Amino acid sequence: MATSWLDPIVGAVTFVVDHINLVVHNRGWSLVLFALGLKLIFWPLNTKQFVSMVKMQQLAPQLKKLQEKYGKSDPQRYQQETMELYRKNGANPLAGCWPMLVQYPFIISVYYAVIQHKDLYANEKWLWIGAQFTQHLPVLPVWKAPLLASSLALPDLILLIAYMISMYLFSRYATMPSTDPQQAQTQKMMAILSPLMLGYFGFQWKWPSAMVLYWFSYNVFTMAQQFYLLRRFHQPLSAIDDFHAITDIPQTAPASKAVASNGASAGAGGAAKSSPKKKKGAKR
Repeated sequence: MATSWLDPIVGAVTFVVDHINLVVHNRGWSLVLFALGLKLIFWPLNTKQFVSMVKMQQLAPQLKKLQEKYGKSDPQRYQQETMELYRKNGANPLAGCWPMLVQYPFIISVYYAVIQHKDLYANEKWLWIGAQFTQHLPVLPVWKAPLLASSLALPDLILLIAYMISMYLFSRYATMPSTDPQQAQTQKMMAILSPLMLGYFGFQWKWPSAMVLYWFSYNVFTMAQQFYLLRRFHQPLSAIDDFHAITDIPQTAPASKAVASNGASAGAGGAAKSSPKKKKGAKR
């Protein structure tokens, strides 16, 4: 059973998934649609979180200068100057954390919603899960279960591996690159360690494929949103460039502006060249 404070959210998750299932008649696709709906509901919060992180990256060089200037000699002045810098630029260092904290209970509640109602998923199918050929697969000695699940209530090794890969891709390519080289290196290490750790837990505890399917879907939708936000707010950085922070790349003008400026400079150059001729003609 879930803890008392999560029970209302678990009940709400179960209620919504049940009603989606009344329409689509498949609990696998119901979980996928629930993940999509949850992502759309939290879209404004995630956008604010991303914009806040962009602002913090843009302020990183100024914060570093303040730390070098006042960090050791005058910590109180350093704190005052830092808060003033945040205020002038409308940045909030905590704004990047709380949207995730709001979403976290919903992500965890799906685990309890599936575990508490595992019997509802015992005869449910999704793509290859529950297909006819999965009913007669042998048990793998190491996995202690068939490679493919015969229902959404059972573990599926292929789906678990897909979930691990999605975790790696999200951590590696869809997160904001750090301005601190040491933190950037830590991010790259966690991109490998986090999927391995979650994969180990899923392997040991034989997570039902219904739960893994939801988390996998949520990861895919989150990556899609992150790539969109990277393209919109993180230019000129490529959406799959995790090596450079905003402050590492010089801000260049868009191509149209560059062409216009080149044309203007060329026109100015032409006028400059023609003006001496006019002067010479006037002298004559």
